Amino acid sequence: MTLIREMMTREVETCSLLDNVYEVALKMKEHDIGSIPIVDGEKIVGMMTDRDIVLRCIAEKHPASSKVEDIMSKHLITVGPETDAGEAAHIMAENQIRRLPVVERGKLVGMISLGDFAIRESLGKQAYIALENISESNFRNKPF
Repeated sequence: MTLIREMMTREVETCSLLDNVYEVALKMKEHDIGSIPIVDGEKIVGMMTDRDIVLRCIAEKHPASSKVEDIMSKHLITVGPETDAGEAAHIMAENQIRRLPVVERGKLVGMISLGDFAIRESLGKQAYIALENISESNFRNKPF
């Protein structure tokens, strides 16, 4: 059994509630990432994704100086470091998310992504199944 603690990225870029959307976007560009946890001290309070910026900020004509709190996703789905990797992959597929914050006693301690599963040969199949479920659901729900 592989635990999330063994796979997660421990050094996670974060932003705070004091940052604005522009600052978050710059950090995403600088680190070539598509999501950033938003923290208040060490406690995770939200997630900001590139999709949040496009749909909740730009498409709704909010300025880049908008408060992170107004644009971020507040509904958090997290796992603990002792969560089984298979369970985490299932949570990601079920909730159609590609990145999952790892939280211990309310404190952000890491992140796990589908890529983390894919690079571990023994867990590659779980990553494939999770991605397939995410992509299939997104495809079914989008008109072309």
